[in-house]
This record gives sequence, structure tokens and C-alpha cells, in this order.
Amino acid sequence: MRSEKHRGGHKRGHHHGAKTFRRGRALDFLERLHIKRTILKQQLDSPEYAEIKQVILGELKAIELVIDEFTKHFELHETEERELSREKTEKEEK
Repeated sequence: MRSEKHRGGHKRGHHHGAKTFRRGRALDFLERLHIKRTILKQQLDSPEYAEIKQVILGELKAIELVIDEFTKHFELHETEERELSREKTEKEEK
């Protein structure tokens, strides 16, 4: 019988580290999208951007669509996003 280990001594089929890393990166990207959405909302309410209000509104709708699709595609949930944000805040405070 063959051993379940391959070169390097790691067992086959155990790649949770990379998956967790990619999920963390996906959550980071989602957080950046939320920041962009917040900035667009602030610009929408700012009188200095009144001339391009329709452009900003279009960008805001597009960002919200990307956020929705990204969240569904990667099966991300608001609770995971909040937890990641909380962990980052705790690290920054230390």
C-alpha cells in the first residue's frame, strides 16, 4: 500500500491554509470595495461634486453590484466581513 504522504511529508488533500489565505484576501478586497462605496456616498452628498452627481451615482450603483456579485460568488457573509474588520482593528490598536 502507498503512503498517504507525498514529497515534502505533507498529507494529500489538506490545503486548508491556502484556502483560508485566499478567503482572507477576498475579505480584504471586499472591505476595500465597501470603503470605495462609502467614499462615493460622501461625494454624492458633497456640493463640490454636484456637477458630476449622475456619474458618481452610476459608479455607486456599479460598486454595489460588484459587492453583491462578489459576495455571492465567494459565498462571503456579512458576519465574516465584520469579524475580519474587528480583527484588523484589534491588531492596529496593539
